[in-house]
Formats: sequence, C-alpha cells, structure tokens
Amino acid sequence: MFGHWKEMREEFGQLPGCRHRHGGFGRHWGGFERGFGGMRERLFDAGHLRLVILQLIAEKPSYGYEIIKSIEEKLAGAYAPSPGVVYPTLTLLEEEGLAAVTSTEGNRKLYAATEQGKEYLKTNKVHLKAIFERIEMTGKAFGRGRSPQVERAIMNLRYALKMRLSRGGLNQEQISKIAEVIDAAARTIDEV
Repeated sequence: MFGHWKEMREEFGQLPGCRHRHGGFGRHWGGFERGFGGMRERLFDAGHLRLVILQLIAEKPSYGYEIIKSIEEKLAGAYAPSPGVVYPTLTLLEEEGLAAVTSTEGNRKLYAATEQGKEYLKTNKVHLKAIFERIEMTGKAFGRGRSPQVERAIMNLRYALKMRLSRGGLNQEQISKIAEVIDAAARTIDEV
C-alpha cells in the first residue's frame, strides 16, 4: 500500500494540474490545466474522491471498475481515477464501516454503502453537492466535441490488454487471436 501514496496524493489533491494517467501535463485536459479562473484549480481536494465513491456505491452497489467508469463518464473522459486509488479507497471505506462487500465473484467485490455510510453522506450533503456540481461543470466543458463513450471504450481495451498481457503465458494461437480481434475492430470502426 505504501507504494501508492504518491499516486494517491496526485489523484486526491492535485487535479487538474498534476501529472495524470496519460503522462505529462495537460495532454488530456486541454484548457482545464489552468482552471476556470486563470489559476490552477483542483478537481478533487483531499478526501473528495472518497466521498464521490461512497455516494456512487450508495446510489448503486458497484464493483471498483464500474466506479472508475462512472467517474470517467461523469467527467466526459477528462479524468478517470486509477485502480491503484479506487481499490484502496474502497478498502478504507470498508474498514471505517462506511461500505461493505455485499457479494464476491472471483476476485471481484461488489461494494455498497452501509447505513453508517449513508448517514455520513447526509452529514456531508452540502459538501457533496458542491463536488458533484464541479464534476458536472467540468464534464460539460470538457465534453464539447468529445465522445466519453469512445474514450471509455478505448480505456477498456487498454485495461483488458494490459491485464491479459501481465498474466503472461500466451501461446502463439492466443496472441494471433488477440491481434485478430483488434484488427477486426479496427476494420469495423473504419467502415462506420
């Protein structure tokens, strides 16, 4: 867990002026690097992402990856929290009694807010409303001319490839099949 502190600091407290998942500054943020008032503004201050995740699982029990996709969609592809931040946050919420695992499917855990978590959200209702208003404003501004669905699909493909390749053990037939699927998708996209 200690290896994630730098990433957690970036994810929780230095957006959008921080180095983010795409490397470099501002590559994916466009005009948001300077913020709305000419100065750099943070999208999530310390603890805000924790509240957002708790709110999302209070609305609908979710797996970590669903939470990542949901936040990315709300921000029109401008930002997606990394698994290295979301999963430790879910564990923290569980340890605090604010969330609970309601079911497991293999290594996947379905998280939901507990009654204590829902009460915590009620006490932070005003703060939470301001966070979600900022998310909505950022998503609308960033989403002009972009397709969050396509951005999300690209990230899904990258993540699936990364996870499968990291497990190793691919034989030539499996490698050919993966390449064939990607090539077929490219041809289909070209025909659209």
